[in-house]
Amino acid sequence: MRDLATLPKAHLHLHFTGSMRVSTLASLAQSHGLHLPDALLDDDPLHVPADERGWFRFQRLYDAARACVRSEADMRRIVDEAAFDDAAEGSGRLEIQVDPTSYAPFVGGLTPALEIVLDAARAASLAHGLDIGVIVAASRMRHPLDARILARLAAHHAGEGPGQVIGFGLSNDERRGETAEFAHAFGIARDAGLASVPHGGELLGPAHVEDVLDHLRPDRLGHGVRSVEDPRVLDRVVSSGIALELCPASNVSLGIYPTTADVPLRSLVDAGAAVALGADDPLLFRSRLVDQYEIARQVHGFTDGELADLARSSIRASRASDAVKTRLLAGVDTWLAS
Repeated sequence: MRDLATLPKAHLHLHFTGSMRVSTLASLAQSHGLHLPDALLDDDPLHVPADERGWFRFQRLYDAARACVRSEADMRRIVDEAAFDDAAEGSGRLEIQVDPTSYAPFVGGLTPALEIVLDAARAASLAHGLDIGVIVAASRMRHPLDARILARLAAHHAGEGPGQVIGFGLSNDERRGETAEFAHAFGIARDAGLASVPHGGELLGPAHVEDVLDHLRPDRLGHGVRSVEDPRVLDRVVSSGIALELCPASNVSLGIYPTTADVPLRSLVDAGAAVALGADDPLLFRSRLVDQYEIARQVHGFTDGELADLARSSIRASRASDAVKTRLLAGVDTWLAS
């Protein structure tokens, strides 16, 4: 059986705070004199119901972790460790998602906060041998004007190489905010050549997926797993070439599906969807990138050839340069031939 940690792949759905190691979170909390809920430090993955009460608990824990990130050194440490951990799992391209708003008060503002992440991403790319692009994400919980500010900041730092902004996202509770009100921000990002990578279709079903398609014109969809519930919507996703950033462990932790066997990975792939597996928030879900490939192999019966296809799909859906994509795709062929 081939080692999935040596399969070259791209990681397209990883949140900045959620990428933290538990040991790092404990260290930061201690250094800043902060108390953490036991649920952030134990060995158990988070499990909440897929309702507003469940999301509130998830968000409360996430906010507690985010509150421990209080300096430039903290931010650089998180990026460096995320790169190290991803490289160890065969990731040759990481596109990490960050909303700089929460960290801005500790480092002098939005622009310094983003520039710290970008500079750390450049350094980590060199140190650990993988390309790191950055996605700037707005929050549905904030005013759409805040999203426009972030989109302009993202556009200013747009580029293809390591440590540059490659996409613009929209995250947090899908039940909050009017999707159409964020369209202007996504237009700003799109005009700068950034990929449109909003979340959608995890907490809410195919009607929400279609709302996101209509107003935000995504190149990729964060999750999008519930598009499978309406063949017409799924056909629209597939025919438009929109990649789905599927995060099976996240879907179970957030109560979308009872078990990983219930996640419709096979159905989406069989329908022709471009699927890129992602870990989402390993800090809370205790499941990293290779674990998602293990789920595909052990739970859904994917052969090594099909796992290689998943890796190829992630690479092609990335915003890596053509040279990086060519190198990684060749590596997939070598892995499969070994």
